[in-house]
Amino acid sequence: MTSDVLIIGGGIIGLACAVELKLRGANATIVCRDFTAAASHAAAGMLAPDAENIANAAMLSLCWRSRALYPDWISKLEELTGLNTGYWPCGILAPVYEKVGEQRSRGAGEQGGRGEISISQSPSFWLDKVAINEYQPGLGSDVVGGWWYPEDGQVDNRALVQVLRNAAVSLGVEFKDGVTVEAIAQQQGQVIGVQTNMGLLRSDHYLLAAGAWANQLLPLPVRPRKGQMLRLRVPDFVTELPLTRVLFGENIYIVPRRNRDIILGATSEDVGFTPDNTPAGIQSLLEAATRLYPQLADYPIQEMWWGFRPATSDELPILGDSHCKNLTLATGHYRNGILLAPVTAVLIADLILSQKTDPLLTNFHYSRFQHQSSTTTSMLTHPANFTNGHSKNVYLQPAELKLQDSGLIIAGKTFQSRLMTGTGKYRSIEEMQKSVVASGCQIVTVAVRRVQTNAPGHEGLAEALDWGKIWMLPNTAGCQTAEEAIRVARLGREMAKLLGQEDNNFVKLEVIPDTKYLLPDPIGTLQAAEQLVKEGFAVLPYINADPMLAKRLEEVGCATVMPLASPIGSGQGLKTTANIQIIIENAKVPVVVDAGIGAPSEAAQAMELGADALLINSAIALAENAPAMAYAMNLATVAGRMAYLAGRMPMKNYASASSPLTGTIMG
Repeated sequence: MTSDVLIIGGGIIGLACAVELKLRGANATIVCRDFTAAASHAAAGMLAPDAENIANAAMLSLCWRSRALYPDWISKLEELTGLNTGYWPCGILAPVYEKVGEQRSRGAGEQGGRGEISISQSPSFWLDKVAINEYQPGLGSDVVGGWWYPEDGQVDNRALVQVLRNAAVSLGVEFKDGVTVEAIAQQQGQVIGVQTNMGLLRSDHYLLAAGAWANQLLPLPVRPRKGQMLRLRVPDFVTELPLTRVLFGENIYIVPRRNRDIILGATSEDVGFTPDNTPAGIQSLLEAATRLYPQLADYPIQEMWWGFRPATSDELPILGDSHCKNLTLATGHYRNGILLAPVTAVLIADLILSQKTDPLLTNFHYSRFQHQSSTTTSMLTHPANFTNGHSKNVYLQPAELKLQDSGLIIAGKTFQSRLMTGTGKYRSIEEMQKSVVASGCQIVTVAVRRVQTNAPGHEGLAEALDWGKIWMLPNTAGCQTAEEAIRVARLGREMAKLLGQEDNNFVKLEVIPDTKYLLPDPIGTLQAAEQLVKEGFAVLPYINADPMLAKRLEEVGCATVMPLASPIGSGQGLKTTANIQIIIENAKVPVVVDAGIGAPSEAAQAMELGADALLINSAIALAENAPAMAYAMNLATVAGRMAYLAGRMPMKNYASASSPLTGTIMG
C-alpha cells in the first residue's frame, strides 16, 4: 500500500489532519489501533484558552488562532456530512471562592471591578457575587465572584470526532482500523515504512499523531495523564434547564449540553495506562462539582469513563518536522486536543504539502527538549569540583613510556576513555552529572524504559547530559524476553537520534527474566542479538562469563561482549576471573567487564587481565562521594590498562632480592 501521507493515529488530530490534507488534494491513509481509545472521546469539548488561563504566550497564541478557526471549520464539516457537532460559542464562566487582589492574575491587562473589560486580545469581565448569581443562579454560597470569558465556548467532542470520521470517509480517506503500528522503520534519515501487526505499510510521507501512545514508537517525552469523568442528566421533572453556562471552577469543570446532559471533569492522574474509574477519582469530582453548583447532588449519574491525555514534560504540544525528512509530528496536545484540532490541521498540511513552516511552530518543535541550561553545559565541559581539588581527565601516555594504545574501537568508532558509566541509582541528577565528568567517560548507558516513563531518578535525564560530547549507549534494562528487548532497542535508537546522534546504532542488550539474581538469559540474549544485528545495530550484549556464549555472540556479529564480574549491583568484585580470561583470550571483539565491580582496585585488576573496557554504575552511584569515586575509577581504569600494556613481572614461588648482591660492602 502506498499513499501520499500515512497518518499514525485515528483520534481528533489524525482525523483533522487527514481531512485537511484530502481537501488540498493529497491522498491520506489513517492507521488506527482502537478508535474508541482516543483521548478525544473522553474529553468535555471545552474551547477555553481564556478560562484555562494559559501562561505560555506561544501556546496562548496558538489556542486563540485555533478558536478563531472554529466557526468556519465546523460549518465546513457539517456541510460535508450533514451532521451536527454541538458547537456552541456560549462563553465560559469561571467562578472563584476567594478574590485574589484585584484578580490581575487572570491575565495581562485584565482589571478588577464589576463590568470592566480586559484590554488583552480576548475580552474578559469580572463579575462580583451579585452579578455572577444574576447571570447563573444556583451557584454555591461561597462563590464570591468570577470571570466571564465571552469568546470561549464548547463543542460536543464525541459528535465532533464522529463527524470528522464521516467527513474523512466521504472524502476518500483510507482507514486501516484495528491495525497496530509496532515500529517506524528508518534508513539514512528517512522513514521507509511502518511495521504493523498486518505487515509493512509504505507511504511518501508519515505523520505521527498517536497521542498518549506516541512514545511507544519514538522516544518523545509524551506520557499518558489519566482523566476520569462522568455524565449527569437533568431530571425530566425539571422543565427548564437550570444550568446554561459552562462553569470552569477550581479542580472541576461543569459543561451543560443542550440535550440536558451535564459533563463533569476531570481528574489529572500520572498513573500510566492504568484503566478504570476509581471511587476516589469520582468522589473528588462530585465533591468539587456540588460545592460549585449544589443542585447537582440530586441529579442522576448516567455514565462514568476515563481517558489518557498525551502530556509532555512542559505541557505543550509537539508539532512540526522530525529527525526524518519525511516524518512529521503532531502529538502531546494534553488537555487542548479538541481546541487545537483545526489549527494543527492547517499548520501540518502547510508543512507537509508546501514545506511552509509557520513561525509559531518553532515554539513546539521536538528539539526544545534537547536544549541545555548554561549551568548544565558549564558543568559538563569543565572539571567537576568534588573535593578540595578538581578532577582531570587522565589519558596521558607519555611518549617516553613507549606504550602504544590505539584507543577503544567499537563498531568502527574510537573512544579514548575505556571506562563507561551508567546513569541510575544516583541521589540526584546533579550528582550524576558531576560523576560523569569526574569519570572522564565518553560512553554513558541510559535505560530506555526508565527515561520513557520518567521513572524516579530519571526525570529530565535525556536533557541532563551534553550528548554532543558523550556517546549514548541505550540500554534494554527491564526486558525479560528477546521480543521486549528488540522493541526497546528500536526505541533506544530513535531516542539517540532525537538527541542529536543521528548515526548512533549502539545498544546495550540485556535480557533478564531472573528477578532475584538478575542473571541474563543466554538463549534470549542470543536470539535478540541475531535479530538486532540484522537490523543494523551495534550490539553490546550483557552476558554471564560464558566463553562459548561469548564466541557465539561474536559470530553472529555483536560489536562487543560484556561478561559480568559478579551479580549486577552486588559489589562482590571479580568472581569470574578464570572465565573472563578465556573470553579475552579468544575474543576478536572488545571485551567489556560489566557488573559487580565495587572498588577501584577491582577495576584495575579487570583491566590488568586484558579487558578492553569496564562499565561501572553502582560502585560510583552508591559511594558516599560519588564524583570522587568516579574519579578514582577513572584512575584505576587507566592504571590497569597501562599495567596490562607494560606487562607485569612473572610470578615466582620464591623470593628474589630487589637489589643485587654483587658489589656490596662486606663487613
